[in-house]
Amino acid sequence: MTDLPTTTALLAELIGFPTVSTDSNVALINHLAARLEQAGARVEIFHDATEAKANLWARIGPDVAGGVLLSGHSDVVPVTDQAWSSDPFDMLEEDGRLYGRGTCDMKGFIAAAVAMAPLFAERALTRPVHFCFSYDEETGCLGAQALADQLRGRAVMPSMAIVGEPTQMRVIEGHKGCYEYSTHFTGLEGHGSAPDQGVNAVEYAARYVGRLLDLKDRLRARVPEGSRFEPAWTTINTGALQGGVAHNVIPGRARVDWEMRPVQKSDAEFVKADLAGYCAHTLLPAMRAVHPEAGIETETIAEVDGLEPASENEARDVAMELTGANGAGLVPFGTEAGLFQGLGMSVVVCGPGSIDQAHKPDEYLEVSQLGACLDMLERLSRKLT
Repeated sequence: MTDLPTTTALLAELIGFPTVSTDSNVALINHLAARLEQAGARVEIFHDATEAKANLWARIGPDVAGGVLLSGHSDVVPVTDQAWSSDPFDMLEEDGRLYGRGTCDMKGFIAAAVAMAPLFAERALTRPVHFCFSYDEETGCLGAQALADQLRGRAVMPSMAIVGEPTQMRVIEGHKGCYEYSTHFTGLEGHGSAPDQGVNAVEYAARYVGRLLDLKDRLRARVPEGSRFEPAWTTINTGALQGGVAHNVIPGRARVDWEMRPVQKSDAEFVKADLAGYCAHTLLPAMRAVHPEAGIETETIAEVDGLEPASENEARDVAMELTGANGAGLVPFGTEAGLFQGLGMSVVVCGPGSIDQAHKPDEYLEVSQLGACLDMLERLSRKLT
């Protein structure tokens, strides 16, 4: 195992970068790039249009396809209005725990992967190790989605990926997707005493919610045979319905915020196609019969594919071998894993720490978990030699 104190010190450095999703992560990415380049990695940095966000992609080992990807997101959730016992961006080690924002979610894994880079470089690897550190995972996997588009079609790509989200080093082979939308309704305002002369955006939004409820029930019948998810089917949640200004005013605008958690991509396509047809053939004709400029527009907030369990999964099998696990499970939370699966990789989620600590005040990572992650990566280096 590489030096645990060295890895802990690197983690403290990473925690010192307050990479909340609303802020820039570039300084952290540059810091990681310097560490990897010092170890001999070939590093690429991809900035977004604002130049305030960046993804890192790096490789150690031979210039051949079929390597292993170690993936983590660099952003963290805010600490605003949270009651921390210490400075969240100044890591505190106490009683075998490392406290700080992002220690388990998920800078602990990033620190372990980068700390292991010199060892990977020393070994005569037959397959390369790739590193991917992304931006804005917490706000819709925006960085990984952009990077996936930039990497698609490259000849030298990993064949499997380990996404180091906190699973307490359990091997995870599947999770649902997360699709989030805001559907906007534009009607025609008027006096409440003459409802036929206006287009009530709230009422049409309510009918749309009714359709979501109908789909919610219909999705139960589409549950895949043998599904191990809980619940086993794709779910829909209506998060908010907003609109209207007064009791006696026909509301001209409304918005429905909703999400679905598909267990399979075909369910998401089914829901979107049904809603598009319902709007085009039922709601819009009725709205435009009164006001031709009435409209319904759905804004996509995020569409993050899930990690679909596969009967053949090299990443799962390798991770089980490296950790000594005798099985693989599922988790309810989302990750970037589905994006890498969409690029043709076999993917597993396995990393140090517990998701129960993520996003909370006094977030922590147990030192023993960081050590277990280093052990897994050291075994990986031997397997690739």
